This record gives sequence, structure tokens and C-alpha cells, in this order.
Amino acid sequence: MQYVGSFYFYGENAKVAACFVNKAKNIKKSARSQAFTLTDKVEKPLDLISHLPFRLAVVSNLLALDRDWKIRNLTDLEPREMRVLLNIGSYMPIKSADIAYQSRLDSYTVSRAVKKLLALGLIESRQDEVKKNVKNLYLNEQGKALYQKLIKAMDERASLLEEVLTDNEKSLFFDMLERIENKTEAILASQASALMEAGLEAPADQKELIRWHKKTNSK
Repeated sequence: MQYVGSFYFYGENAKVAACFVNKAKNIKKSARSQAFTLTDKVEKPLDLISHLPFRLAVVSNLLALDRDWKIRNLTDLEPREMRVLLNIGSYMPIKSADIAYQSRLDSYTVSRAVKKLLALGLIESRQDEVKKNVKNLYLNEQGKALYQKLIKAMDERASLLEEVLTDNEKSLFFDMLERIENKTEAILASQASALMEAGLEAPADQKELIRWHKKTNSK
């Protein structure tokens, strides 16, 4: 076992993690980062270039489905609707609540997307055979055709992105992402619980975060 950065790694992963850290230390600043210097107009300005949550958000912005012109030409769906359709296509039959948990979209957003997809005739809602009060979602033939077009374009983009990583680095990167996701969930759930204990009325999305965190840690 080896401690690298803020995590412990084992065996080959430890070697890859050390390589990641060394690369990070020697990484050249991008033209964009060199174009911006920290201000002297406020005390201790935040260096966004080295701020992990901000950098993840920047990459997320670039990877948004509607930012990719090739994907956007395939459908007029909004990003949230595409994400819900992709979840249904990959995991059907699936409940709306499970889509929210898997994708980290709040239930209200998923519900709106489901209504739009139903109205467009891309998905179907069927009663669960065991739990009669539960509705499962499926892609119909039209939805399946769109799903195949979307995942083809997404796979092509993913292959291009993965060229910057070795197989070991990719494996380690997914491991790191899972740790970051779980830690983020824990932080948000803890904050929501603390505010509820202080007597504040929690919005639905904050209660959902607490439920997700309990579900994650019950596995």
C-alpha cells in the first residue's frame, strides 16, 4: 500500500498514481491559464486553475451533450432529456427515482424530462409486474433508434478523449472519480442534515441528497 496525494493505492495502481502526481507537478500551464493572472483587488483570490471542483465543472461544461455539434445535430432534445433517455436505454426497465440516483439529476428534473420524452413518443411507461404502484420506463422503437445514434457519437468522442490516457491511467482515473463523487455526496448530505437539525426546512433536492447518501452507504 502506498499513500499518493490524498489517497491510498495498492500495487500497480500505486505506481500509476505516483506517475499521475508527477505529471501534475510538471504540467505546463495552458494558454488560457497563462492569459489570466490572479487579481490584487481582493484579499487571497481563489486560483481557479488549481481548484479541483472548478476544473471538474469546466470539463463538464465542455462535455455537455449540447456543446457537441455532432450530437446536437442528431436531436432537438435538451441535455437533461438526452441524459434521461440514455439512462433508460442503458438500464431499462428503470424507475425515475433510480435514474435520478444514477445520474445525480434531481427528481424534478428527471420528471420533466420523462414527461417530454413520453410526449415525443420516445419512451413508454409500464406498470411493474411485482410492485403494482411502480412504473418502469422503457425505450420504444423510435427511442431505441435515437439511442443507438447518440451512443455511437458518444463512443467516438470517448475514444478520442481516452487517447490521452493509458489503460492503467484510465482505470485509476475512474477510481478517483468515484472517490470524488462519493466524497462530494457525503459533504452535501452532511451539510443538508446539519441545516435540518438547526431547524431549517430542507428543499426536496437536499432531502434527496441525504437519501442518496444513505443508499450509497447501505451497499
